[in-house]
Amino acid sequence: MSTSFKAQVERLLDGTGVSLNGSGPCDVRVRDERLYARILADGSLGFGEAYMDGWWDCDHLDEMVTRFLRFNIQAKLKPSVILLRNALLARLMNRQRTSRAYRIGEAHYDIGNDLYQAMLDRRLTYTCGYWEAATNLNGAQEAKLDLTCRKIGLTAGQRVLDIGCGWGSFAKFAAERYGARVVGITVSKEQVKLGTELCRGLPVEFRLQDYRDLNEPFDHIVSLGMFEHVGVKNYRIYFDVVRRCLKDDGLFLLHTIGGSTSAHTTDPWIDKYIFPDSLLPSVSQIAKASEGLFVMEDWHNFGPDYDKTLMAWHANVERNWESLKTRYDERFHRMWRYYLLSCAGSFRARQNHLWQIVYSKHGVPGGYALIR
Repeated sequence: MSTSFKAQVERLLDGTGVSLNGSGPCDVRVRDERLYARILADGSLGFGEAYMDGWWDCDHLDEMVTRFLRFNIQAKLKPSVILLRNALLARLMNRQRTSRAYRIGEAHYDIGNDLYQAMLDRRLTYTCGYWEAATNLNGAQEAKLDLTCRKIGLTAGQRVLDIGCGWGSFAKFAAERYGARVVGITVSKEQVKLGTELCRGLPVEFRLQDYRDLNEPFDHIVSLGMFEHVGVKNYRIYFDVVRRCLKDDGLFLLHTIGGSTSAHTTDPWIDKYIFPDSLLPSVSQIAKASEGLFVMEDWHNFGPDYDKTLMAWHANVERNWESLKTRYDERFHRMWRYYLLSCAGSFRARQNHLWQIVYSKHGVPGGYALIR
């Protein structure tokens, strides 16, 4: 029977440039023959879990994923029971409702500041860098933070809201370089704790707060890498909150990963192990949610830069693993590696994108000057 399963998987791979037990850097080296049945039964979830369990390896996992996505191999697999269940739940329930707002903080962002300090740049920026003129991760992240400040026309003394502030990389940069006063909200207790320490002495306030509870004025608003946790059922609510908090002459910058097609669920492996209840928005979903509330002044796609960012994060984790393995076991190591490299592959395949969108409430008089 396993021979039959293997033959089915080989047919799935036909044309991708990836072979089973081949000698190429993108080939899958099978360590456990049960892999084939697991792939056919559970799709991408089973494939990712099998990697975590050591059932297969690949020298260039990121490029292997790129080839799979370019070939649309997922569409050839029969939907798993878990995928069908998640799709049904997404239609019937609001998985990102207020009562679940802090779940992502506990599941992902609170797992250990030491991991993120080992992986990220010196400012702890957990979003895509801007690599146009940068040669390293620190430079790319500073360029992205500066790009964000310039796009909203930030000036000294202005009060800025950062929705999903992380450890305060934007807040600290905006306060130090532009003289801004920043309020950052997050659903992660660990981010509030460490971010408060890192920004001590600056006009920066951290809050453990859900975005839906906001109701106060700000000169500008930014949101860098948080919209992926909002969920399609809440997109309009999110934009309503931003509108009521943004001053009439202010600008709102939305920085988010996006997908090429509208969806209501995410990859089941990502949902289970990395970002529970996450969802990548599409162009049409964002446009529909913001229609009638804002004027879209600029839409900037630099998705390929996330490939470079993720590969830099992966290199940092591997370089620092000796100091991390006392707290994280090898199964976690393989999970985290699979997360970073498979996501890099998705951006390289241009299946995922990184968008910075600038909005005004009434349109910038005379027009918005594009900034890159």
